[in-house]
Amino acid sequence: MKAYIFPGQGAQFTGMGLDLYEKFPLAQQYFEKANSILGFSITDIMFEGTTEQLKQTKVTQPAIFLHSVILAKVLGDTFQPEMVAGHSLGELSALVTNGVLSFEDGLALVSKRALAMQKACEIQPSTMAAVLKLEDKIVEDTCAKIDGIVVAANYNCLGQLVISGEIPAIEKACEVLTEKGGRTIILPVGGAFHSPLMEPAREELAAAIETTTFNEPICPIYQNVLAKAVTNPDEIQKNLRLQLTAPVRWTQSIQQMIADGGTEFIEVGPGKVLQGLMRKIDRSVAASGASFE
Repeated sequence: MKAYIFPGQGAQFTGMGLDLYEKFPLAQQYFEKANSILGFSITDIMFEGTTEQLKQTKVTQPAIFLHSVILAKVLGDTFQPEMVAGHSLGELSALVTNGVLSFEDGLALVSKRALAMQKACEIQPSTMAAVLKLEDKIVEDTCAKIDGIVVAANYNCLGQLVISGEIPAIEKACEVLTEKGGRTIILPVGGAFHSPLMEPAREELAAAIETTTFNEPICPIYQNVLAKAVTNPDEIQKNLRLQLTAPVRWTQSIQQMIADGGTEFIEVGPGKVLQGLMRKIDRSVAASGASFE
């Protein structure tokens, strides 16, 4: 079975999407529509902006979403997903490409999500850290014993778990996990995504999700909070409302997709991050990037 996977924040780069814009009138239409919906020229920043401009949450998230969704659109009839999944932000890209959300509604939710997360980051200083070379349970148990808020946030692949929380709690957890033989890296992010500290953002985004139409999907989506196939629009909506404060169960999602018959995984969007994670989760499964050549 053919599975399409969609990247999240961190895959952005200057010039992203320009080749699509220049080559396909359809892509140009969608990019211009996005500028109108967002109320600023995101194409200027995507195509010619600085790294710092692209790092702004209000830009980064819509930029990655647009690159992914518009690439899927220009693939035309060759885009025939039998299962989809998206890493964090990428879940919204997946929901548009499998027919659950319209392009307009998907982009509006991405924009609201980005702004709500930015506001939540400003309420309390917080961060994330990657933990390498340790079993998930060791990391989970360590976080549970630390004073303050620190939780498992992104199960990226075997031996790579990202933790999220208050800065002192993250620093203490890194210290303990290093003593236990792990390697820890504080990430250059603006806040504690996928942790309880995102509750204000979750509430704000949930209100917007409640008023958005969710359609029947053309294929199952493996959502971050469950790591299982979901096809019921009401359940998809409910799971999306929980996503900002729940961990991204990416390793478990990919493992379940393989167990359910996924044999070919295609990353749709900027970069090759998910292809790299695929090789660490299961080297026997084919992973490639979507191409319009």
